[in-house]
Amino acid sequence: MKTLVSNPVIYEINTLVWLEEISRECQSKITLANVPDYKWDELNSLRIMAVWFMGVWERSPECIKISNADQGNLSDFHRALSDFTFDDNAGSPYCVRNYTVDENLGGNRGLAIAREKLAERNISLILDFVPNHLAFDHPWVISNPEFFIQGTEEDLYRDPVTFKRFGGRIFACGKDPYYPAWEDVVQINAFNSRLRNEVVKVLKDIAGLCDGIRCDMAMLMLNDVFARTWCSVKEDVPDDEYWKLVIDEVKKEFPGFIFIAEVYWDMEYILQQNGFDYCYDKRLYDRLKGEDAEALRHHLQADIRYQSKLIRFIENHDEERAISIFNPDKEKAAALICLTLPGAKLVHEGQLEGRTVRLPVFLRRRPPETPNAFIRNYYEHVMEVTSMEALHKGDWFLCPVSGWDDNQSCRNILAWYWIYKGKIFLVAVNYYSKPSQGFVYLPACELKGQSWRLVDQFTQAHYIRNGDEMTISGLYIGLPPWGFHVFQMFRMI
Repeated sequence: MKTLVSNPVIYEINTLVWLEEISRECQSKITLANVPDYKWDELNSLRIMAVWFMGVWERSPECIKISNADQGNLSDFHRALSDFTFDDNAGSPYCVRNYTVDENLGGNRGLAIAREKLAERNISLILDFVPNHLAFDHPWVISNPEFFIQGTEEDLYRDPVTFKRFGGRIFACGKDPYYPAWEDVVQINAFNSRLRNEVVKVLKDIAGLCDGIRCDMAMLMLNDVFARTWCSVKEDVPDDEYWKLVIDEVKKEFPGFIFIAEVYWDMEYILQQNGFDYCYDKRLYDRLKGEDAEALRHHLQADIRYQSKLIRFIENHDEERAISIFNPDKEKAAALICLTLPGAKLVHEGQLEGRTVRLPVFLRRRPPETPNAFIRNYYEHVMEVTSMEALHKGDWFLCPVSGWDDNQSCRNILAWYWIYKGKIFLVAVNYYSKPSQGFVYLPACELKGQSWRLVDQFTQAHYIRNGDEMTISGLYIGLPPWGFHVFQMFRMI
């Protein structure tokens, strides 16, 4: 098992679509077993530390049948693919029929080969785990129906969206407490002790195939959330939390195995306490979309031990494409913020090319789009800059920024620095649509008594500054709308 480095960059790939596109490019059937080496080299050139192969598990024919009859799904499919046909629907990767790699993708053997190719390039492998629900045609539905929430004829009559008849029984469909049920999946009973023991076995099998997992909608398995969602469950609330038990048991055998939580509703800290190594920072994403620098600064004042276990992003398969949410200059600023903060960073395949179409995860192909050269060139540069050792092994500090009486545009500027083995990297971003100015202070950084040369890592511009002045008055920064600096600071001899 490959240990994931600290503050890693994780690259999400829609595995089925990726392989289909490589197959068309190579004019032959490509699976995880025979991906050309140049494709692995392309991933390595991105300077990422891990690949998340989204959607490798065996998919459900029952899910395909249900989703092809759902008008909401069909509308979504046609939005993404104007020439959609039923053959394009491969079924949802979050409607798992079995935790075995789909043979169409190369099976478990193909995954093992792909993992080797990644490991040769020092890239870890992340896969999915879906704790809350399974496909209706998963073997447990027949062999262990007690692992699922079941209903009555009255439940079915009262709520035919949440309850479905399958195999002679009435089962609840998977759901969270705030939205209608997902009608293509059956709801796991998180309180069932035998189910929890079987999940541990499944996760140990998965841990033999990869270096970590991203756990879908992880907060749904917390005792209080599950009890609130399924108040009709007859079993008592267990003494142990689902995740505490499961993660502890898996890590006894696989101590370096990484658990990543998709989590919402400000429950990140709770899941960290339950053993997760990283949790989605959805609050940061929302603030980058719709709030100002002051709100972001408040967010970044949290304890560094908490922040180092967050995963930052401006795009993933559940969210709209970044270029559709942010204008290009704002996207550049938002991406730089995410990629230079402590914690893990998630980059979505297609984000670097400026793709605009959010593809439903059911589909096996996506529409062709011309890469956005402006966005691509920027990401190539920023991924290179942010791959520096200091941003992964160093200590991180948030910087105060001040202005003067008749100019408080400093409030729009966010700044922080990393320090590692005497190397200092200072990041300053104007997260606003107008020019902003301010003085940046570097706390806990000894600058006095020397002059410093600041080299902008994007423009290569050089500036000489006095350490005493920077300590007393701060470093003056003036930035255009959505502008930024990434300085490496050198002591002058």
